[in-house]
Amino acid sequence: MNHEFIHAIEASPVIGAVKSMEGLEKCLTSDIGVIFILFGDICNIGDIVEKVKAAGRVAMVHLDLIAGLGNKEIVVDFIKKYTKADGIITTKAPLIKRAKELGLYTVQRFFVLDSLAFENIGRQLGTSRPDVIEVLPGLMPKVIRRLTGMCHVPVIAGGLIGDREDVLMMLDAGAMAISSTNEATWFI
Repeated sequence: MNHEFIHAIEASPVIGAVKSMEGLEKCLTSDIGVIFILFGDICNIGDIVEKVKAAGRVAMVHLDLIAGLGNKEIVVDFIKKYTKADGIITTKAPLIKRAKELGLYTVQRFFVLDSLAFENIGRQLGTSRPDVIEVLPGLMPKVIRRLTGMCHVPVIAGGLIGDREDVLMMLDAGAMAISSTNEATWFI
């Protein structure tokens, strides 16, 4: 587990998840310390990451959402070599494993749609060993409580979190942090 990354999340438990350059500009006016980059392509991801790093923030690139990148481990090598990203976000266990080998921070994203998906989390964590997991949709206090009791990986709740009440409810349920594209949550 990467303790520097965990400390950065604990210091700023609302994570800005940005999906456009306009959203990034607005996020950079907040006090958010960790930014999830959910947009871009192979040609501009280096510039996007550079903007985040120049502002002194932790830059996490969601590999599954960057146009032009595939789903093979070589994409992690590309991010490491050609950007200054601190880490990656992905749903794919092999990419998490490769990122850990390269010393990048890792967030494995899980969509909890039913009990089968919930049970699958434990199996995948046994092989991928991410620094943290992100669970979507984030507004599931009972599920977050069960998950934090089941696994020993810090949990980020993401998706559908829209206001201060949602943020506090998920943190109270045991989430270490929340990630949100909702700009109102960035300034709580």
